[in-house]
Amino acid sequence: MTSAIGQLYLIPTTLGDNNPLDVLPITVKNTIDKIDVFIVENEKTARRFIKKICPAKSQPALQLFLLNKRTEASELPAFLNPCLTGINVGLLSEAGCPGVADPGADVVKIAHEKNIKVVPLVGPSSILMAMMSSGMNGQSFAFNGYLPIDKAERKAEIKRLERLSFEHNQSQLFIETPYRNNKMLEDLSSILEKNTDICVACDITLDTEFIKTKNAAAWQKNSVDLHKRPTLFIIHKS
Repeated sequence: MTSAIGQLYLIPTTLGDNNPLDVLPITVKNTIDKIDVFIVENEKTARRFIKKICPAKSQPALQLFLLNKRTEASELPAFLNPCLTGINVGLLSEAGCPGVADPGADVVKIAHEKNIKVVPLVGPSSILMAMMSSGMNGQSFAFNGYLPIDKAERKAEIKRLERLSFEHNQSQLFIETPYRNNKMLEDLSSILEKNTDICVACDITLDTEFIKTKNAAAWQKNSVDLHKRPTLFIIHKS
């Protein structure tokens, strides 16, 4: 039985093509079982994930709202209209946790404005898992998204983040387009000071997971192939 106002469930997904129940608690499956309305980034991958974690669920019964870079801001409030009629809605990330480095944050903000209860579910966050396993400062860190593509701007930004890390004892995290990962590691190891630590966290939760922290000088001598593999980079200068 639904309440007068439905709830918005923030539903995490896997970080790669592995068994969902290897990394997600059973509460995620149970929640998806009970919801037919979802806000998703990509319909095809969302349906594939839902079918994988809940094989018996009726796919034709699903109502999916698309939230991606082509979605107009004016469309978002209507995505939550089912909640106003007592129907629960699920916000499904493309990978990891909704709302964290994810467009879902805009929908969550609207839910609060409409007094719709927001329910976050437990699941893998590549940002937190990389930070946990880096050996760097988990008391103070910042996620910076993508760095500039332009060579000069990128170098300046890398040096700026290194300076911030040193001045505030703050770990700096960022990502790169997967096919440019190898170049990013090359740039970091050559631009950063030799004793600045670099953590490379790749394929988190997958069988091919690779997580290693070494200083820039060591990375120059021993690299790793990161081509087209989801990777987080963290730097910290002590």
